[in-house]
Amino acid sequence: MSNPAVDPKLLEVLVCPITKGPLRYDADAQELISEQAQLAFPIREGIPIMLAEEARQLDEAS
Repeated sequence: MSNPAVDPKLLEVLVCPITKGPLRYDADAQELISEQAQLAFPIREGIPIMLAEEARQLDEAS
């Protein structure tokens, strides 16, 4: 099962909803990583889910 690609232009403008800081795209895990907030936001079917309650804590298994 292949994951749809995330639009690169979208990745350029997205920021962490909590810190407003930069995000790092992890293509293998299909997540957007906020180092400042220590959260990983999931990408489902090519759509970033930018809700804090959907994010995973990085200390779980980064």
